[in-house]
Amino acid sequence: MLEVRNLTAIRDERELFTDLSFTVSRGELVQIEGRNGTGKTTLLRMITGLGEQDEGDILWNQEKIQQQREEFHQELLFLGHHTGVKRELTAYENLRFYLVMHRQQPQQTAIYDALMKVGLAGREDVPVGQLSAGQQRRVALARLWLSHQTLWILDEPLTAIDKQGVKVLEALFLQHVEQGGMVILTTHQDLFIDNPILRRIKLGV
Repeated sequence: MLEVRNLTAIRDERELFTDLSFTVSRGELVQIEGRNGTGKTTLLRMITGLGEQDEGDILWNQEKIQQQREEFHQELLFLGHHTGVKRELTAYENLRFYLVMHRQQPQQTAIYDALMKVGLAGREDVPVGQLSAGQQRRVALARLWLSHQTLWILDEPLTAIDKQGVKVLEALFLQHVEQGGMVILTTHQDLFIDNPILRRIKLGV
C-alpha cells in the first residue's frame, strides 16, 4: 500500500496543496485532477521520491520511502513529461536497457511485441534521435507492456496519443489493476467514464 500522509508543497512562496492525505492499495487506479499550476506534477514527483515535500510523509508498505529507496524504486515505474529514452540507442535497445536496469531478463519477442502495441513495428532498429517527439514518447510507453513493477505513476501518459491509442492504454491500465497492480496518473482526457474502478483526487479546491 502507498500512503500519502499530511503532505504540503510550497513552491516560490506559493502553497500548492496542504495537509493532503490519501492511500492507494493494490487493485486501485487513481487520477489526480486539477487546473494547471495546482501541483499535479509536483505531487507525482514527491511520490516517486524525486521531489522534496515541505511537510508530511510518503510511505510504502508502512515505511517511509526515503528509508527503502532502492526497494521502492524496484516496485515503481514512473513516466514523466520527459521520455527518459536515450537518443543514441534504437527503440529496441532502449527497452532492452530498461529491462536490464530493472533486473528483468530481456526477451526479444516481448520487446518487439511491446513496440508493435505502441505502433512502432518496423522502427525497432531506428535510433530514437531520428524518431519524432510523439514516437519517442511511444518508446517510453512501451515499457508499460514489459513492466513487472507494482506501482505505475504516469504524468500525462496520453499526450499526443490518438483515440485508438488511448483505448489501448486504458485497457492496459485496467488489466494492470485487475492483476493487483496500482496506477496513479494525471491526464486531461476523460478516462473510464462511469467506471467504479477509477478514484479521483482533486487538487486546488
